[in-house]
Amino acid sequence: MYLTSFIHREELLRIVERWLCARPDPHDALLLTKIFICDGYVLGQVLDQTLGEITGRCDPCELRSVRISSKGELRDALSHLPGEVSPRIEYLLGCYRKNPDYFFCQTPVSGVLFMDQRDRLVASYRIKRPQRIAEKANRRIADWIFQTVRNRASHMARGRAEKYGVPLDRLLTSREEMEREFIDAEQSIADSFRRGDVRFDRASITINDVGGMKVIGSKPRLELIEGALGADPRIVVVERQRFHGNFEATSLILDLAWAPEPICKKYRDLRMWERFENRGIEASELKKGIEPWLENAEERIRVELILCTPEALVESELGNSLHEERMIAQRDFKPYKGYIPENVEFLLEYIFAVGFSPKARISEVPVKLWGRYLPDTLGMFVRKLFELPEYDLFY
Repeated sequence: MYLTSFIHREELLRIVERWLCARPDPHDALLLTKIFICDGYVLGQVLDQTLGEITGRCDPCELRSVRISSKGELRDALSHLPGEVSPRIEYLLGCYRKNPDYFFCQTPVSGVLFMDQRDRLVASYRIKRPQRIAEKANRRIADWIFQTVRNRASHMARGRAEKYGVPLDRLLTSREEMEREFIDAEQSIADSFRRGDVRFDRASITINDVGGMKVIGSKPRLELIEGALGADPRIVVVERQRFHGNFEATSLILDLAWAPEPICKKYRDLRMWERFENRGIEASELKKGIEPWLENAEERIRVELILCTPEALVESELGNSLHEERMIAQRDFKPYKGYIPENVEFLLEYIFAVGFSPKARISEVPVKLWGRYLPDTLGMFVRKLFELPEYDLFY
């Protein structure tokens, strides 16, 4: 889980690697808490400042920002979009007004909308919620594990082919034997985690879009913005992808520098420490600011910027490319559904829960990649972190 939107991504990666092998350091829980507080705050400030500068290039008028916590708030704002409204947009908005609950309006989100002086939505930014990060990281790690398992199973098959003196493509293997080899290979991966000698390919577990921005406008306006980005020496466009089909938009991965001084000052001016109480850190330490936590912080982060038209935005929120339906499809379509990737997701969710809980010290990782667990077992572990009671009908 290498999150390029975080300024302490190297430290977080090392913690995740230790916990995947069930070898936590005594100080990991406190370090996780500091990373999620510090890096989340810095990321939010960078997104806010960067999106303000991007929209300011084409919109000299002052924009109003609105904090949102649910997709329903975003979808309500779609009623006020810049430009002409097509019959297709009017139809989708009408469907939403008739039955908003059908459109996953209670989906939690952590984001900010930028509205112009006529209350029209022109831009937004969001930070992925911990569960979404865990799901995406799990898919990346599961793909890596699946490929590793397949490679080891193929190695076993080559060994049998050499033993019988036949080419691999002529080796006859029963389905039962192939399944056994796959299970054996999977077990060998689990044993590697148990021994602590697993080393991930960083590229396969990198996530660039924990922080994401979106600008809505006409195609000429979006082209103007993209051209201005290319001319800005402070911004490096490291990746560009054009989406076609149900969702048409341009995705840019931006590499950004950030300035610690104004961000640290704003932390104190806004009394941000009050939002981070009951996280296992004394209030007196939180009041000192985040400067003491910036040691080893990266000077640049990466975030995603999506440029889309009003029509594309409405399609992604209400139409053929409805975000939640795509998310459900991703969950259902997994090439590898063994117990290891399920445990990876459980463990990543638990890591985030530790960083948000009052616990500042964890002696043992309760989820082992070589074990097997039910979802309600993870729920029990998380409830214990927050010292919440269990509910039983038998006393």
